[in-house]
Amino acid sequence: MLRSIKQLYGNKLGASDGEIGHVKDFYFDDQSWVVRYLIADTGTWLPRRQVLISPHSVGRLQESAKDVLLVNLTREQIENSPSIDLHKPVSRHYEEEYYRYFGWPYYWQGDALWGLSGFPILELPPSPITTDRTVPFTPQFDTADPHLRSTQAVKGYQADARGEGVIGHVIDFMIVTESWAIDQLVIKTGHRLSGDVLLIPTKNVDRISYEESMVFVTLSAEQKSS
Repeated sequence: MLRSIKQLYGNKLGASDGEIGHVKDFYFDDQSWVVRYLIADTGTWLPRRQVLISPHSVGRLQESAKDVLLVNLTREQIENSPSIDLHKPVSRHYEEEYYRYFGWPYYWQGDALWGLSGFPILELPPSPITTDRTVPFTPQFDTADPHLRSTQAVKGYQADARGEGVIGHVIDFMIVTESWAIDQLVIKTGHRLSGDVLLIPTKNVDRISYEESMVFVTLSAEQKSS
């Protein structure tokens, strides 16, 4: 099942023992096209602080009439989680500290979408998970992960189709509820108020230019002829 990311902005976030804020943004991996974190604006609960919430603590995205995303963590766990400066790119060093704190397996170790699995796990393990170190691994402690990007930042980027030129701009992302993989980009064509909408599979995205604020895509034969 697919859900619109745009419709999740502003949703309330509920921990196991109370509200913790609302959804402000998402960080996605622009190579594997998976949402790795949602950004929680904690409001007056934790003033002047925003926190990252992993899909591991949410599991499958459920439909909710109350527009609330339930997080399988306590307020204390979230409050004591590693602090981050969202004005700077997320570093792999921070991600390692974050994952060790909660005891989840590293998503970057393993062949599956989430490292050891194709889906984020919902239940916290009874004790910290020891990752398999038989595979050589050299963490880049001082560098940011250049592939973690904000959906809010990419929203509005122009879409350039090979051989067609600029065809519109990004207005949304369609996410697979089970795996949190981004399956499609939603492109508004023509005028911002009256244009049509194209759904571009992420497999047809050639690259994203952050310097040009541009997404380069390949249209299907059917889309070209429409």
